[in-house]
Amino acid sequence: MSHRGSILALPSGVRAWEVTEPDGITPESLGPLVAEGGAVNLLLLGTGAEIVFVPDALRRFLKEAGIGLDVMQTGAAARTYNILMAENRKVAAALIAVP
Repeated sequence: MSHRGSILALPSGVRAWEVTEPDGITPESLGPLVAEGGAVNLLLLGTGAEIVFVPDALRRFLKEAGIGLDVMQTGAAARTYNILMAENRKVAAALIAVP
């Protein structure tokens, strides 16, 4: 499958994600992820071409929702997502498009 722009890959399906830079990653932008409830226990966050620091408030927000977080470059996040999905893990990916 091919897609232009940032995406959220959730158990319910893959959808466009309006986030274009790491500063746009907020609890609101991750609302669809949290709405999936217990279907996800790990979020792979692809922050573009570079790994970016994620604020503690966002980490706490996800922890309170019962979702772990792993931050990496978008390409690595996409590859890791595919591997974990093949292992039937409860994983989601939020991937910022790389220009």
